[in-house]
Amino acid sequence: VEGDMCDSSLPMDRLVCGDVGFGKTEVAMRALYLCFASGRQGVLLAPTTVLAAQHFRSARKRFDGTGARIRLVSRHISPGERREVIKAINDGDVDLVIGTHAVLGASIKYPRLGLMVVDEEQRFGVNQKEKLK
Repeated sequence: VEGDMCDSSLPMDRLVCGDVGFGKTEVAMRALYLCFASGRQGVLLAPTTVLAAQHFRSARKRFDGTGARIRLVSRHISPGERREVIKAINDGDVDLVIGTHAVLGASIKYPRLGLMVVDEEQRFGVNQKEKLK
């Protein structure tokens, strides 16, 4: 994954699979770090609000001290906070966006998107998959 991200000019379409405990999330987190450390935006798309919140807490703890601007997008944030987060994303002021399918909303534009990680791809429907394309 690192080689594809750093050494290739072509877009990467990579599937990382394995049983529980084999390090899939670790690979994703390292790739997301490489992404935002190089000045691009990273997105981690999770199928549930619970998993999105778990990834958000983990990322904030893990990347504490790096200066990364990490935000959560899900139905559990207030409408006012949601508007604030979307504006920050659209302005390029967020390095890592973690959330549910809400991160694919029509009002969200990623001006410097470098990587999108989809956790548990099989849980998303046709509409979400088409939007990813």
